[in-house]
Amino acid sequence: MFAPKPTLLIACGALAKEIIHLIEYNNWNAFEVECLPAKLHNKPQLIPDLMREKIRAAKKTKKYGCILVLYGDCGTGGMLDAVLKEEQVERIPGAHCYEFYATPALFEDLTEQELGSFYLTDYLVRFFDRLIIQGLGINRHPELKDIYFANYKRVVYLSQTESSDLEESAKAAAQKLGLEYVFQKTGYGDLSEFLGARTGQGTPWLA
Repeated sequence: MFAPKPTLLIACGALAKEIIHLIEYNNWNAFEVECLPAKLHNKPQLIPDLMREKIRAAKKTKKYGCILVLYGDCGTGGMLDAVLKEEQVERIPGAHCYEFYATPALFEDLTEQELGSFYLTDYLVRFFDRLIIQGLGINRHPELKDIYFANYKRVVYLSQTESSDLEESAKAAAQKLGLEYVFQKTGYGDLSEFLGARTGQGTPWLA
């Protein structure tokens, strides 16, 4: 008998650590993972074309039985979904990782509490200075902070894991931006459920 072909997960690099953790923790051996660079977080207009290239390259190998995309719209204005429709590839539901980590109901509640919320995940906390302070040029031009964050009132840290070090770093990030700090434990949210439902192995163990 021939072994079934694996499923390729094409993900944002900002999700790589969490995806690998889920796969290893749950012994999901049906998946292989490739990522687009996490720095595209600041250049979402580049995501659709790079995703198309990645999908087509994978299809040419004829190695995979299925391709799934672990990205939200992520600021592409529907362009990513247009590519995925063209390529007939499914993605996890949600506008961004904040929504599928928190789940739609909780994210809606957080948004209703304060529309001017700037969200951080474990990844964004770990690389806050590189992606936000340096990536947006605030280290070189401090006045940009007030321009970029003029409409924000608070930082909401959506925590995937329990880490006092990350929580302290998230508080420091909020302080750097001059915003109120809010902590919200989410775990892996819909990311876990989405992958678990596509393994044929039942409900995932890690929530």
